[in-house]
Amino acid sequence: MFIGVDVGGTCTDAVLLDERGVRATAKVTTRSELLASLTEALDEVTAGISRDQIERVNISTTLITNLVAEKKYDPVGLLLIPGPGLNPHTLNFPSPAHFIPGAIDYRGREISPLDTAGIEAAVADLHGRGITRVAVAGKFSNRNNSHELQARDIVLRLQPDWQVELGHQVAGALNFPRRAVTAYLTAATRERYQYFARAVLEALASRSINCPVFVLKADGSTCPLAYSVQKPVETLFSGPAASTLGVQALTPPGETVVVVDIGGTTTDLALILSGQPLLSSRGARVDRQLTQVRALAVHSVPVGGDSVVDRIGRELIIYTARMGLPYCLGGPLPTPTDALRVLGLTVHGDETRAVDAMAGVGGPLGLSAAETARRVVALFVEMVAREINLMFEEWQKEPSYSVWQIMQKHKGRHRGLQTVVGVGGGAAGFTAQIAAAIGCYPVIPPYASVANAIGAAVARPTMQVSVRADTQAGYYLILEEGVRGVLPAGASEEDVMALARQWLAKRSARYGLSVGPEVEVTQREVFNMIRDWRTTGRLYDISLQTTGGILAYIGAGGEFHA
Repeated sequence: MFIGVDVGGTCTDAVLLDERGVRATAKVTTRSELLASLTEALDEVTAGISRDQIERVNISTTLITNLVAEKKYDPVGLLLIPGPGLNPHTLNFPSPAHFIPGAIDYRGREISPLDTAGIEAAVADLHGRGITRVAVAGKFSNRNNSHELQARDIVLRLQPDWQVELGHQVAGALNFPRRAVTAYLTAATRERYQYFARAVLEALASRSINCPVFVLKADGSTCPLAYSVQKPVETLFSGPAASTLGVQALTPPGETVVVVDIGGTTTDLALILSGQPLLSSRGARVDRQLTQVRALAVHSVPVGGDSVVDRIGRELIIYTARMGLPYCLGGPLPTPTDALRVLGLTVHGDETRAVDAMAGVGGPLGLSAAETARRVVALFVEMVAREINLMFEEWQKEPSYSVWQIMQKHKGRHRGLQTVVGVGGGAAGFTAQIAAAIGCYPVIPPYASVANAIGAAVARPTMQVSVRADTQAGYYLILEEGVRGVLPAGASEEDVMALARQWLAKRSARYGLSVGPEVEVTQREVFNMIRDWRTTGRLYDISLQTTGGILAYIGAGGEFHA
């Protein structure tokens, strides 16, 4: 048996799967005391079963997604070391950002020392602003991290209690701007994620569930919970990835669909082409800025069923903020869910309170509760449909999307995309109208309300290993293990690949996972070192991952289909 749990901003969902399929489901309100929500959901799905039957727990969460989408995190200061040849002011980095002189070149050599006085001045400025979280990123820091380490030491000498994140530790690939944004988001989310991870471990321990625990990452693969704490930003779109895998498992194999997951806080969008989720070739995008987080091509719209509805002048608006439960469920303010209740598109909540909520918003405009509700629903649908159309512009830029169009002999944005699959708490009320707005057919699959938890549960457990090898210096690093070893003289790329596979098998064995003949190369960078017109060595950055995907498809009756 294995358990899937999705911790959302509004609800915590859980499912229990065994060899026959879905055995139990649960949906509880996510409370500020996260431990209570988790234990309640676990108690519902494990009632009557022996805890030693549970082989694995997979977790996904939209908490970090919602935190970033709504910008509900403490401010972060950026200390950037861009070096020459780049005007950082054109890159629209998050503010406040301080640009510090100093430079490492593309071979990892220091060509200009770090301006320590500049670091000290930046710390003083951030202290004056009340900022205690700092992200440090330098160009080519993945080749030589000395400037980032030096900057961290200065910051902590001056402010020992501050949180400092380093770019080379959270993003090892080339591309300085993306590494800087990734470090920034790590600093913004680490504390909240650590709280989440502790709550998960406490909840499982309190229920005597002792088994491997994996977390769903943004690309639909998983990693052990303990490792995810080192790189919490990789779980940035864990929730949207879970809903995508959930739809993949709940629809027939080979389907092409737009995924619309309507939650209380956000509406998450994704695309499945011929049964396979579309992967972003450039990494996760946050506020139109790219990161080094490997991710499915998903997008979180910061409006959901619990978003606040208000009136400005003669116009109705939906704020990109959640202030609690819908009014019909005892919350403080009108929401789109109240509009659905008035129109009979949901049975949740008190109808009288829903009518009062809509009448209070639309009354001054001369609108009845029903007329107000229809306008609110139409406004919600318009906002989501507009974001789907914008996402199609991004999806069309993906190489795999272009190949799919050629293989399917489709041309144009919507050709071959005929189905919108709605999941989440708001699916029943909004899916049909969203599908109509973009010219598609609506589908609401079985278990739609807990699709995220199903996606987490059916995610095939994966393991990753990253190797950095320097043939000239004769050493290698296993980044996840913190291991440094001697590299044999004349080592080739095939040798480094073999080394990576050995460590991948070793790490996988700890969690009872096997490594098949096929593994996925998630990163491959090769850099030639030249001296006197000849190659004197190579730098390799290679990451391997065991094959991911879903374990099985789930039929309408909850049974498994291989």
